[in-house]
Amino acid sequence: MKFDYDIKLYNFILLLLAIGLNVCGVFVVNSASNMDEGIVSRQIMGTMVSICVCIVVAFIDHRRLIKHGRLLYGISVILLLAVLAWGAAHGGASRWIVLPVIGQIQPTEFIKVAMIIFFAWYFEKYEESISDPRTVVRAVILFGIMALLILLEPNLSTTIIFTVIFAIMYYASGLSYKWIGGVLGGMTALIVLIFYSFSTGLYEKIPFLTDYQKLRILGFLYPEQYSDTYAQQASSITAIASGGFFGKGLYNTDISSVKAGDFLIEEDTDFIFAIIGEELGFRGSVLIFLGYILILMIILYIAGRARDLGGRIICVGVAAWIGFQTFTNVAVATGLFPNTGVTLPFFSRGISSLLALYIGLGLVLNVGMQRKP
Repeated sequence: MKFDYDIKLYNFILLLLAIGLNVCGVFVVNSASNMDEGIVSRQIMGTMVSICVCIVVAFIDHRRLIKHGRLLYGISVILLLAVLAWGAAHGGASRWIVLPVIGQIQPTEFIKVAMIIFFAWYFEKYEESISDPRTVVRAVILFGIMALLILLEPNLSTTIIFTVIFAIMYYASGLSYKWIGGVLGGMTALIVLIFYSFSTGLYEKIPFLTDYQKLRILGFLYPEQYSDTYAQQASSITAIASGGFFGKGLYNTDISSVKAGDFLIEEDTDFIFAIIGEELGFRGSVLIFLGYILILMIILYIAGRARDLGGRIICVGVAAWIGFQTFTNVAVATGLFPNTGVTLPFFSRGISSLLALYIGLGLVLNVGMQRKP
């Protein structure tokens, strides 16, 4: 296959924006971890490795990767089965695998990339019959196998993220609006039914929710009655509000600091936005949001100029991944969503998430260098 890259189309702005957010993230992780040298060193090392991997992936033809989509799907299913069988358990969930030398990794982060590539292959292959019932049912079954294995870890939040990525990619492939309307109607009815069950005490009969997930939803709906469950989100909201416009400054140890008072847990992962709000304030939060918005706009611009459907689907999938995961993390930290345990892209501690994100960006950069005239 001919490698017809145009290096002049390499989107350095996209890469620099991601690195900029990532560097800010290292400083915030340093503050959130109380300057733990081990955590910060691993995050810096992970950042350097991830950037190098991104640069390399950007020169791997995405069309070649799409051809191996079925193989990546098979590997993903095997990895998910391995997590269920031998995964390391934390907080009642088995989501990690411990490898020699490398250490602990979270396979679902890399499976996001594999899923995007696989369905780029699938939607491109069935482009002419994308709304055919057989094509739709087959796609839902293939996705459902992955989603079910993730849900069994249990990992409801990641299952929801996978579902949103899949749905948006299918929409971008040209799915009929009849299907889209039906899916939206079904999802709306399901959400209403779930919240109705919690308001009437029938939530115990929901089979796919574990006890701790039910408690989190109850804490979200009835924070006064379930104050212990809602305490983490309440502390997060207090931290963000106390930051004001300018924030209290990084590494703040003031007696009024929510972080310094140890009212937060997982402040360098799931609730890192609480640290951002408290120490960087509204001003810093808005600048970070602008960085995310610019990244999403550039990725969607590249998607619109992609030379093939597979490339467009990859870009849309990566944009949906970054956009929805960012929105979910901030929504949890500000009390708009129940506590879901989702990290903030480029900011939260975690090498698996960081490396997977940069691999996704590398794919987008490759699509951008092969765009149509």
